[in-house]
Amino acid sequence: MATKSRIETETRPTSTVEQYIKVIFSQQERSGGDIVGMKQLADAMQVTPGTATSMVKHLSAHSLVDYTPRKGVSLTKAGRKLAVTMIRRHRLIETFLEQVLGYDWTEVHDDAEALEHAVSERFIDRIDSFLEYPQTDPHGDPIPDASGAIERRPSVPLDSCRQGEQVTVVRLGDEDPEFLVLMKEHKLTPGEAILVTEVNETAGTVSVRHIESKAPFTLGLAAGARILVAPIA
Repeated sequence: MATKSRIETETRPTSTVEQYIKVIFSQQERSGGDIVGMKQLADAMQVTPGTATSMVKHLSAHSLVDYTPRKGVSLTKAGRKLAVTMIRRHRLIETFLEQVLGYDWTEVHDDAEALEHAVSERFIDRIDSFLEYPQTDPHGDPIPDASGAIERRPSVPLDSCRQGEQVTVVRLGDEDPEFLVLMKEHKLTPGEAILVTEVNETAGTVSVRHIESKAPFTLGLAAGARILVAPIA
């Protein structure tokens, strides 16, 4: 058993490789397309375009991505499998930190980023079982199951909703702590019901009100695009 464990450790991708693959997957989810532009990837990884390109060429050599110069990068089947593994790790660890260790949901991201590269699949499966197989993380992101299947709830960006529409917050597409604190203050968190009171395209704003509140809250359309909601029947 010790020999097997040592071999698994030696053949596991580096944390940098895992992070690039996960970020490519996340950018594909955010844009809704298969191709991720190199500037988009470099910005998401907070590196220079040259650094991102060098790593993408390395990933391509290991059949994890398909890279087309001046166009972008997409995940191969093997790359997507690794990405889903990392997404599952990250979202389960975030959920564990919040539900078991008492972290605030604005605090879970950074520690999950560090832990996801260190733990074993057995550890992740034990967390999943202990939490009774949660379907979403604290931000509303779907958690892949052990087979890699992802159940996504239909949703639309808040900025695309019409005035007078009642919706439920499904997911927040931004893990910036300041953004999350602001959303929590105004109860724009997964599972909460809100009413769209005004959409002002000229001003570039959308105003909403929690279903149990009388005070509206106005935010920019760019921020609204990061809040995914589902209509209330």
